[in-house]
Amino acid sequence: MAKTAKKDTVQSNAQTHSFNAEISKVLKLVIHSLYTNKDIFLRELVSNASDACEKLRYTAITSPELLDGETDLKIRLTTDKAANTLTVTDSGIGMDEADLVNHLGTIAKSGTEEFFSALTGDSKKDASLIGQFGVGFYSAFMVAEKVTVITRKAGSDNAFIWESAGEGEFTIAEAPSDTPRGTSITLHLRKGEERYTDRHALAHIVNTYSDHISFPIEYQGEGDDAAEVINEGMALWTRPKADITEEQYKEFYHHVGHTADKPFLTLHNQVEGKLSYTNLLFVPSVRPFDLFHPDRRRRVKLYVKRVFITDENVDIIPHNLRFLRGIIDSDDLPLNISRETLQANPLLTEIRNSITKRVLTELGRKGKQDPEAFAKFWTNFGPVLKEGLCDAVYNKEPLLEVCRFVSTATEGSELTSLDDYISRMKPDQQHIYYLTGDRVDALRKSPQIEGFVKSGVEVILLHDHVDDFWVTVATQYKGKQLRSVLNSGEELADLKGKKPEDSQEKKDEAPKADMDALVASLKKVYGDAVKDVRATEKLTESPVCLAVDEGMMSMRMERFLVEHKQLPGSSARILEINPTHPVIAGMAKKLAAGADESAIEDTAFLLLDQARIIEGEELQDPNAFTRRLNALLKNAI
Repeated sequence: MAKTAKKDTVQSNAQTHSFNAEISKVLKLVIHSLYTNKDIFLRELVSNASDACEKLRYTAITSPELLDGETDLKIRLTTDKAANTLTVTDSGIGMDEADLVNHLGTIAKSGTEEFFSALTGDSKKDASLIGQFGVGFYSAFMVAEKVTVITRKAGSDNAFIWESAGEGEFTIAEAPSDTPRGTSITLHLRKGEERYTDRHALAHIVNTYSDHISFPIEYQGEGDDAAEVINEGMALWTRPKADITEEQYKEFYHHVGHTADKPFLTLHNQVEGKLSYTNLLFVPSVRPFDLFHPDRRRRVKLYVKRVFITDENVDIIPHNLRFLRGIIDSDDLPLNISRETLQANPLLTEIRNSITKRVLTELGRKGKQDPEAFAKFWTNFGPVLKEGLCDAVYNKEPLLEVCRFVSTATEGSELTSLDDYISRMKPDQQHIYYLTGDRVDALRKSPQIEGFVKSGVEVILLHDHVDDFWVTVATQYKGKQLRSVLNSGEELADLKGKKPEDSQEKKDEAPKADMDALVASLKKVYGDAVKDVRATEKLTESPVCLAVDEGMMSMRMERFLVEHKQLPGSSARILEINPTHPVIAGMAKKLAAGADESAIEDTAFLLLDQARIIEGEELQDPNAFTRRLNALLKNAI
């Protein structure tokens, strides 16, 4: 195992590197204010050492020469009371010079900005951010005035020493050629931190946070003839659930997920039969910083017969469950499986389907048992979970059963399920109606839903970007068709309850013949600016709204594709008019009195631009809109 580097070794050939400004700020936060419990640093260092051993154990399956004659993979804590040092050593995969620069010289490579934006000033809350941003190693500076790392990568003849006082720079130098494989981290402890050289204190921390590590964790003090193992060293997921405490589950989650929050849900299951595997999975209670990374990375570790295989985007978890943390250990996959054959192995598909079903079942149960807690989960992970509805091979109904939505029947951001929606449907209602948009408050005020709300017909309000995509794939739920209000409205008169012909507004409506004439005139006025003009019964307060034909993509989705250069431009919309609105009725009466189209042209285009603005559409001619609006204001004054 690697030994601590001597100070004079570093001086002869050391190269100094600077942390960038953001990293220096993170280091100051870590050292002075981020952690509330300093003991956490040892958990982080031991977890990193365990990961290094796991990586070497897997790599050595196909490249046994990397073990270099030393087959024992373990972690050792060594103390020197006289020098006031604590050393954490592992016999794992080790690092080369590039690894030192990339991993120890760069904090949160893709998430530094998000790290700072997430800080609140509440140290207890902010402490949970450490695991999310991969800065656990730097927690060592809470107790150490200087950290020295000596390491040799498996299969390499070159060894290196990394050293820093956590004050803006670090040095890297060549280490002696006889440096053992692995990594040794020596903490030169600050004055007042002498307790971390005490055997009993270290054993207590290991037993509390790292007892589940599957590699032996040894302790050896200065002058001790031999090291003693201070952890149980048994993979937690192999133990009976009855023997595992909630605290042990939580600490394993912290280890495998590299995070500090409390898991929202824990799933520990052993499946036997045609397919045998064990899963210990956790649903986080806070959103991981990389949840919306373009690569949609999955972080569940795959083991085969207790041997770590990989945690690099294994297709054993679908992309929409990428928030899961934990392990899956299979007895059926071949131990020497390569990553290429791993991705194509049919057993993985069976395991993935089984895991997905169990996760959705448990989420559904949690949603019924604790709606308030589930609402917080949905806020964090709902948009990601709904990505599965876009997958052509995904079983949509179990996923839709778990989904929660805001609707016109709920207040504010209160959520409802589709099952609850169906229970409130009118007797003659055949469809589940929805409207997509950017914000819930804007959707609640949309002209598109006026007639539905007035008739007592509930509308689901979809405000996540993924909603525009999945509604084109998941088109029904338990025999009910999902239907956009953008191409609905005619059926309102057929639903029981308040009918349009009974409304007070009908008394002010222009005769049908005059309304037909207005529609014909508007088509001439607009020309190619609209696809069609038609009267609708879904408007009650607003004079006009835009619509699309059934089967066509929503306006928001089309705008998205245009913005991303997937479409050359927007298509013409359908303009729907409200026959009962005074402006529309007045235009019809003016034409019936003998006026021509020019008399209503300005009003007609103002109404069209108004509808465009409400739907977030771009005005075709802002100058013309301003001129018409100013003329209207002048006449009003």
